[in-house]
This record gives sequence, C-alpha cells and structure tokens, in this order.
Amino acid sequence: MNVGFLGLGVMGQPMALNLARAGVPLLVWNRSADKCAAVRAAGAEVAGSVDEVFERCRLVVVMLANEGAVDAVLGRGSPPFGKRIADHLLVHMGTTSPEFSRGLVADIQAVGGRYVEAPVSGSRKPAEVGQLVAMLAGEPDDVDEVRRLIEPMCKESFPCGTVPNALLMKLSVNLFLIALVAGLAEAAHFARINGMDMNLFRSVLDAGPMASSVSRMKLPKLVERDFSVQASITDVLMNNRLVADAARRAGLASPLLDTCLDLFTQTEALGFGREDMVAVVRALEARTELGAGRT
Repeated sequence: MNVGFLGLGVMGQPMALNLARAGVPLLVWNRSADKCAAVRAAGAEVAGSVDEVFERCRLVVVMLANEGAVDAVLGRGSPPFGKRIADHLLVHMGTTSPEFSRGLVADIQAVGGRYVEAPVSGSRKPAEVGQLVAMLAGEPDDVDEVRRLIEPMCKESFPCGTVPNALLMKLSVNLFLIALVAGLAEAAHFARINGMDMNLFRSVLDAGPMASSVSRMKLPKLVERDFSVQASITDVLMNNRLVADAARRAGLASPLLDTCLDLFTQTEALGFGREDMVAVVRALEARTELGAGRT
C-alpha cells in the first residue's frame, strides 16, 4: 500500500526523499510540481491531485506550511473532506497551534478517520540527513504505526500521549531554540562590534561548555554572514507567535520569548523574512545603529 505525502517545501522535500530512498512506496503531491522532480528520481510516484493521493493511500503524511494550507489542501469544511479522510490515517507533521490540531482531530474522527500529530524538531540540514526528532500524539496503535514509518526521517521519536501534547512539546522545544539562536546572534554581534576575530570567537565557543549542535550549525553562518535559509525568519516568527499565543492562554510569563518576538518581527519588517533565522542579527545591528541597543 502506498504512503501519501502532501507538501514538498523546505522541510517536506528532504523528508520525502528519505522515505523514498528507504524504499517506502511513496505517492507525493505538491502545489508546485517542479518540487516533485527530485523525489520522483528517488523512486516516488507523483500524483496529479490531492484526491488521487487519498484514493490510493490509506496513510497520508501532511507537511504543509501553516493552518490555512492544511485546511485548503484537505478541503476541511467542505464535502470532499469527509470522502478523503474516511478510513484514512492522517499524519500531521507540520507545526500549528495546539488548538488547531485539537479541532482537526475532532473533525477527522467525526468522518471516520484517524489522526496522529507528529511535529518534528530540526531544520533543513537535519531533515536532509534523517536526523530530525519527532514528537507523536494520538491513539497508541496509530502512533506505533507512524513511529515505524518515520524512522528514515528521524533519529529519534517520542510518544507524548494524546493530542495536542506533541505540539505542546514542540512549542516548548521551540521556545528554547528561538531564545538560543537569538542569544547566539547577539553574542556574535557583540564580538564583532568589539573588534574580535570572529573565527577565534567561533573556536572559543566551540571548545567551551555552551557548544551544541545548534551553535555549531548556526555560528559559522553568523561568522561568514551566510544567511542562506535552513529555517527562515518568517517560519521562525510564525513559530514564535504560536508559542507566545500558547503562553498567553496558559497565563505564563515569557519575557525572553517576548523579546525574541520583537526581534524576529523587526527582522521580517526590515525585509529579511526569507533569510535564515540567524539573520535576526540584522535587527540587533539596526538597533545598534540607532543607539537603541546601548543601555
């Protein structure tokens, strides 16, 4: 039985490639057909429509950009939704709000479908080499089936209980990641403005106790001012807002997150939304030029 895969964007394409290369019988669909060529070359079939995917596949993975895209592709709220979803297992691997996922699982179950929430932690590089970390929520049997399926994409996976616990876990992890990269960018900015040798700064940080896979991936980009995208400013800002909204609903104080939200919002407003998340340093540079960064 084929596995369906909807969405071949920055993350979806390398994820689908790893499934195809592992021999999973894959049927893919993407709104922009040109993104399908590499996955087809790896052995996947390309569907002509979303309906074809659901007609031929009992299990369908969804890796789409946002909540609106998920609803539009699935036809949620319209008659085709029930026909597509009934007797299918839908695996939602994107990052959306927990509330959206809670509503989606209710709608899927109402038409006789099954659902696993399976967001992943990691950017394009880990996606390319199958080193993502997955968090899963849903019925135990469904989670077990999905956990086996995603092994070619993920180095580890963790069952998190019922929906939307996987997304709540993902947002918890994202809060740390966002603050970590923003702090790294500010440290690099501080070193550069004070005339430090940036390669030496990189070596010192890499040798110390704060080094991590994230810093080793992002610090060279800051040193070399390489803003080619792994996780874009716009995508990180969307995630930042999701975490901030969840914090508000829970009545949590989140001062670091709120500062990051301001910085990523400013970076996008400056026109750098399509650059990598380390481009948040551009907001710090802009504030320094205005004197607002000096306290």
